[in-house]
Order: sequence, then C-alpha cells, then structure tokens
Amino acid sequence: MASQPANDPEAALVASAPFSAEERAAVYRAIHTRRDVRDEFLPDELSEEAVMRLLDAAHHAPSVGFMQPWNFLLIRDVALRGAVHAAFERAAAAEEALLPPERRAPYRSLKLQGILKAPLNVCITCDRARQGSTGLGRTQQPEADLLSTACAVQNFWLAARAEGIGVGWVSILREQDLREIFGIPPEIAIVAYLCVGRVAQSYARPELEIRQWAKRLPLEELIFSDQWGKHANNSNG
Repeated sequence: MASQPANDPEAALVASAPFSAEERAAVYRAIHTRRDVRDEFLPDELSEEAVMRLLDAAHHAPSVGFMQPWNFLLIRDVALRGAVHAAFERAAAAEEALLPPERRAPYRSLKLQGILKAPLNVCITCDRARQGSTGLGRTQQPEADLLSTACAVQNFWLAARAEGIGVGWVSILREQDLREIFGIPPEIAIVAYLCVGRVAQSYARPELEIRQWAKRLPLEELIFSDQWGKHANNSNG
C-alpha cells in the first residue's frame, strides 16, 4: 500500500484520550489557584529556561486562522519599569477621581501593581495585519485576533502557576504611555502588561474578594439555556 504524503491531514490525526485523573486534577488546580499577583513577588531573577517555557505555552494558544498575532516584549530594565510605574501612578490618580467618594479610600489601600517589585515585566501585543487585513475567520469577527492574543495571555498565566511563578495584569495604564516608553508602532495593539516573578505565597481566594472590593458571581446566574436570559430552571428567564 502506498504511503500517505507527510502533509496529508488524515495522516496527521492522533488519538485524543482524556487525561488521567491526576493530570486532570493538575489542570483544574492551575485554573482554580491562579491569582493576580501584586505584592507577593520575590526578588529572584527568573531563569531564561523558565521564561521560555512560559512564552512557548503562550505561543501554543489557539488563534483564529492560525494567525498567531502575538509578540512578547520582555522588560527588565529598571529605568523603563520606573517610567511605566510613573505612568501607572498618573492613571491610578485619574481612575480614583472617577470613583464615588466612599470608594476612594479603599481604592488607595489596594496594591494594584508589582511593576517595580517583579523582576520581569512582559507586554503582550497583537499584530492585527500579520495574516493580511482580514485573514481566515476574521471577516465577520475582526476582533478575533485580539481574542486570540488574550488566549495567549491565559496560557502564559496558567503555565506560570504550574511553575510557581506569579503574574499580575496591570490594566491601569494609558496605551499611549506604553507606546511612547517602548516605541510600539500605532498599528500594533497592546493587549496586556504583566508583572512576572517567583512567589513564596499567594492568596487562597482572589485578593479583591478578600478585601471585599468585589465577590465571585454565582455561576448558575450566568448560564442561559437556548435563549438569552432564559435560565435552565426558569422558562420565563
């Protein structure tokens, strides 16, 4: 019988068995114990091997049309991180001013970033033209490239949790400040600015929940059946 070509899709299929109970538990443990780290970073430098494992996990995220739109900007320079921290302080002050007066003191008490404490910062971007102006799967949902990059962020974060590495997502930053600090072109979308480093301990529950800033919503309230607003146990929504 003639052998199949190496690029034959049928020949590339492999068995897809479920994970063992131990493997499955490890995946769910990473998901449920992942935290947004802000103040628990240790000063230890991350090895190049560990960083590359996290980036490789991110690079294996799903992407619409296999466009792989991400880039990873690694920032260790103290002066650059100082500039980002200053930009954060300006943005945080502006955000605080928008809060109701009774929320401002609790807001100031929160530790919202680890820009200087973490030994590594990572800016994850999206090249929206990597596979052309539209690309497979983006004609009706052009933002799918941004969503794909968000999947890369999640892969990075879960791999970090498995490695005992903490990650904190800093969203209180003006995009233009980051562009000016790092020379990011206007056509490149900035998706996430992450603080990354080893941690010796982390919160058992999300810190913002512990500090009573917010609480986890009941899952059953977020699930609809067949029609928007129709809960499975309530035909009237």
